Amino acid sequence: MFDAFTKVVSQADTRGEMLSTAQIDALSQMVAESNKRLDSVNRITSNASTIVSNAARSLFAEQPQLIAPGGNAYTSRRMAACLRDMEIILRYVTYAVFAGDASVLEDRCLNGLRETYLALGTPGSSVAVGVGKMKEAALAIVNDPAGITPGDCSALASEIAGYFDRAAAAVS
Repeated sequence: MFDAFTKVVSQADTRGEMLSTAQIDALSQMVAESNKRLDSVNRITSNASTIVSNAARSLFAEQPQLIAPGGNAYTSRRMAACLRDMEIILRYVTYAVFAGDASVLEDRCLNGLRETYLALGTPGSSVAVGVGKMKEAALAIVNDPAGITPGDCSALASEIAGYFDRAAAAVS
């Protein structure tokens, strides 16, 4: 797992090159916007249970076959596993946002997840819909200007959306 700084240095070292001006500028921009990043991670983390439960509620309203007898989220044990998986994905998205790098999300959460769901007979497309619903909720929270460091958050919101998109793509 690398943070954005370690990743840039590691890549430059592998190539035997000095850091480029563009790389230094990108990292400087990340530092300049670090309070927004921390605010965003804090907001998502503080609202994690609401994000997950509302996303699940919406998913099950749209796809009631998941909670019907024989569905993948039928029985309280399976429902709990579904909510746990959604929370884990959300948690790793916040790690990626904090680090400014998707490697922790990819390596520790998404690597092999599709195969696991296939083996369990879990419909990956439904998981992807749930991830999309968490994305919508998280972005609404991040884009709410109240209590966030003032400034344009569009690049950070786009980065956050990208992490959710990676997760949705990994399971579908």
